[in-house]
Amino acid sequence: MDEKNLINYLGKLAKNNPSALQLNDDIFFDKKKQIAISVDTYNEGIHFSKSPKLSLLIKKIIRSSISDLICKGVKPKYYFISFTSPKKSLNRSNILKIINSLREEQKKYKIKISGGDSTNGNFLSFTIISLGYSSKIIKRNHVKFNDDIYISGNIGDSYLGLKFIKKKIKKFSLYEKNFFLKKYYLPDIPIKICELLKKFANSSVDISDGLIEDLRNMINKQKYKYKINIDLIPVSKEFRSIIKKNNFKIQKNLFNGDDYQVIFTALKKDRKKIKKYAKKLNQKITIIGQIIKNNSGNILLKDGRPLKMTNFKGYRHIF
Repeated sequence: MDEKNLINYLGKLAKNNPSALQLNDDIFFDKKKQIAISVDTYNEGIHFSKSPKLSLLIKKIIRSSISDLICKGVKPKYYFISFTSPKKSLNRSNILKIINSLREEQKKYKIKISGGDSTNGNFLSFTIISLGYSSKIIKRNHVKFNDDIYISGNIGDSYLGLKFIKKKIKKFSLYEKNFFLKKYYLPDIPIKICELLKKFANSSVDISDGLIEDLRNMINKQKYKYKINIDLIPVSKEFRSIIKKNNFKIQKNLFNGDDYQVIFTALKKDRKKIKKYAKKLNQKITIIGQIIKNNSGNILLKDGRPLKMTNFKGYRHIF
């Protein structure tokens, strides 16, 4: 069973709770009270390696958690943190590392710790609840025919960081290694994009499971497909350098997730306004494709030629 199947089962319990959004948007949103809540769990051996760098790991966890709210157009304000830890990991040094990292993230994103819990266990695990206030959110399943598909920031850097951790990259400079490790542990969360989304976006989602996978999740049960061009997907110059040095195929390193950028769709007529607004916010955004009719099928282009979609699957939560 995967996460989608599980959500389908649990969704039956939420049918009388409109704020649960049919468990389709990764957040709870009470429109009347203007409150949005998300929750995420991260387990050792599944979401991060054993014996992690705690000072960096906790920052990644906070950023990936608040990303669920940001991609809905909601600025996070409060968070709660609970963790399970083996006794050997819960020493003064590690606790101070966690506290210092949380303090730095609070300052950077203007969020406040508001509670949590701790317990002893056999492996390290964190659960984060994020909370923010907003009069509206940008939902999944609201794309419109002929919408432009936008993406914030750059894609692929975090995955190359993971490949460095797994020692799967042979040719690189020290600068490049440090660059990609930083991108893995400290993703560039586009927090400034919230107001732009609320003003222009029809639908949105963050990229956690992979660009293709999350684009599918955003469209979900709507009778539309997407057409995107790999050559338009924004990547860093460092990404291009590693791809070239190691003779990697670019498309095999773009769709693996952990980017925590935002995919959103918007009307074509708003292109100029969106570009101007993004410039005002100093937020990088790029049009990578369009929403098309269902009978066309999903289309992924590279050098003007269609690629087989079965070759590009992101992360799937299997139980």
